Amino acid sequence: MNSVQTRSAERALSGGTWLIVCGAMLYSILTVTPLMAKHTADEWAWTAPILPLVVDAAVVIVVKLDDVLARLGGHGGRWPMVLRWMTGLMTLALNTADSALKKDLVGVAVHSVAPLLLIVTAETSLAYRRAIAAAVARLEEQRRSEREAAEQAAREREEAARRQAHEEREHAAQLAREQREHEAALARQAAERDERRWREEQEQRAAREAAERAERERREREREQRERERERAEREAAERREREAGEQAERERREQREREEQADRERAALLARGPATSKLAEEEARAIVAAAFTTELSVRSAAELCGWSVGWVSARYAEHRDPGSGGAELAIASR
Repeated sequence: MNSVQTRSAERALSGGTWLIVCGAMLYSILTVTPLMAKHTADEWAWTAPILPLVVDAAVVIVVKLDDVLARLGGHGGRWPMVLRWMTGLMTLALNTADSALKKDLVGVAVHSVAPLLLIVTAETSLAYRRAIAAAVARLEEQRRSEREAAEQAAREREEAARRQAHEEREHAAQLAREQREHEAALARQAAERDERRWREEQEQRAAREAAERAERERREREREQRERERERAEREAAERREREAGEQAERERREQREREEQADRERAALLARGPATSKLAEEEARAIVAAAFTTELSVRSAAELCGWSVGWVSARYAEHRDPGSGGAELAIASR
């Protein structure tokens, strides 16, 4: 029987018990209230339902607490049993009292059904709940035992697998250790061969490097020698070019000086003629105006020397001051 079936049985038992309790309570209130009303003062007749309610409340408390204790697997001792039987007997006495006073045995039997059913149901449901709780506890204990056995078996299997794995690892480690030792021996032999070969190669490389270094030093010396010769040749060529350039510049300065002296003589000759008696040719007049402009003569003096008008000479002066800026326009205007 699984936990679902157990919970279903408990719900059925709890529902049936509470149905019987509620029915018995309702029947007891309806039966006992008229009896209490007959034996109570008229001004307190309204208190007639209180006693059956109190007794039935005690029944509810007993049934509920028994349910809780049964679920928890506990036992309340003698007092819960005394309260349970006392409330049951009180309910039985209150329900059958009116019929008993009337000496109605059938009424006593009829009114005793609900209280007796309530008493027996409370005891039976308590027994059922304890039995179910005990069965559930045994089932849980059995399941726990089975689970512990399964866990123990799993731990044993795991331990066996772990031991086997450890042994396999030890064996594999032993094989690996032997393999490493063999490989280490081979590696040492190979390293010794490589070391010998490396030393030989180093010696050969050192010899080659020494020879190459000597050759490089020789080529470097030759290159430096060529570089020095080339620099000396370039320096001599530069000095020669500078000397020639200086001589050429000196010749040019001398020629420029001679040309300037010649121009000064020519300008002096042109200006030494004196005022012109007539209008000179344009080319000759232009030469005189240029000489006058160079020597900074006034426009009027230049006009007297060439025989042309002051406006024309001013236009030529303007051309000399700012070539191409409009001297021709002034010449046209002067004409």
